[in-house]
Amino acid sequence: MALNRTHNPARRSWLASANDPSTDFPIQNLPFGVFRHGHVTRGGVAIGDRIVDLARAARNGIFTGSAAEAASAASGTVLNPLMRLGRAHAAALRNDLADLLDAGIDKQHRESLEACMVPMAAAELLRPVEIAAFTDFLCSIDHTLRMGRDTLPAAFKHLPIAYNGRATSVIVSGTDIVRPNGQFAGAGGSVVYGPEPWLDFELEMGAFVGVANDLGAPVGIGSADQHIFGFCLVNDWSARGIQFFESTPLGPFLGKSFSTSISPWIVTAEALEPYRVAAVTRIGDDAPPAHLESNENRTSGAFDIELQAFVRTSKMRAQNVAPLCVTTTQFRDMYWTFAQMLAHHASNGCNLHVGDLLGSGTTSGATDASRACLAEITKRGTTQLDFPDGETRAWLEDGDEVILHGHAVRAGYPRLGFGECRGRIVAAPTPSL
Repeated sequence: MALNRTHNPARRSWLASANDPSTDFPIQNLPFGVFRHGHVTRGGVAIGDRIVDLARAARNGIFTGSAAEAASAASGTVLNPLMRLGRAHAAALRNDLADLLDAGIDKQHRESLEACMVPMAAAELLRPVEIAAFTDFLCSIDHTLRMGRDTLPAAFKHLPIAYNGRATSVIVSGTDIVRPNGQFAGAGGSVVYGPEPWLDFELEMGAFVGVANDLGAPVGIGSADQHIFGFCLVNDWSARGIQFFESTPLGPFLGKSFSTSISPWIVTAEALEPYRVAAVTRIGDDAPPAHLESNENRTSGAFDIELQAFVRTSKMRAQNVAPLCVTTTQFRDMYWTFAQMLAHHASNGCNLHVGDLLGSGTTSGATDASRACLAEITKRGTTQLDFPDGETRAWLEDGDEVILHGHAVRAGYPRLGFGECRGRIVAAPTPSL
């Protein structure tokens, strides 16, 4: 996708909060989401500390042509109808919104759009997409090696390894995480059923499918990017005790299916175009197979996105202590790109649906500071994570809160954010025996 005037780094908005260097949502971002204000649920676009109410804007006739069609499609309780229109319609709407939000717009147009805004703090942010399927990949070499493997799986450098997760338990940021019950290894070789003792987070990125393919029709690497509508943050919560016990021979099941959190805003592929970078260099025997490699993917298939995870305990929250940053990692270092993930997913003719979610897997890097889950940070619970107030953690305890942040970065361009992906652990229900 070519750069256009929505990417202009010098552009400023008449909305002061959109020009704050610390905002996730400058005028160059304009991500889509779904919110509730009052008793009505509808689609919106984030700008600074406000939300543009697309249903109200559509009723007021603010947009014309493809932008008007896109605003109407995004006026409901999910964004799937907008995504089905194709990326050109979303691009037309972003273009018109950027013009209307521009500092140089006339007073009449400014007031017309301002009348369609609501304060973000007064809105409830909801899950933006009806998700038919969720697939979680394994794209970090460092995470793979640290999770108890002396060598990479034989397939790792040939394809992006994945498993089909549970779409129904994908939840929006801010939803509590109920500690699951399950079976895990106990003392002396026993098997215990009860509350998960080794609860963990996983810092990931997610991509939403915006263009479907028919059953039996693979998607080539050359067109895979065009099937992606946009991106979000993902916390694929992990019940490690359950997961480690159940995962031989078939892999994750109850250890993963209890909850997956996503950030509420979808940052479009168009908005992230300036932040593309070259994929991880792979030559010789490490080169991808031909059907998963292209010059475009090699030169610009990755994104320069910095990811962070923070943990805040109940005690820290009660004392108004800021969350502790436990991870800072770079998404550009993943071994496989999202285009490769999607092309591989469909390479056998699997039919992807509009709204399907692809997770990158844990985004760990090579340094200790970039370990993107507690299983890596505490070496499977054999060491402790130290907090400034003297508390320690090997695994997450009830009342702990995990907050993920992500920002696309490039010199000379504004920082684009995804909004928070937040979840607080609550106690497991009494086991049903």
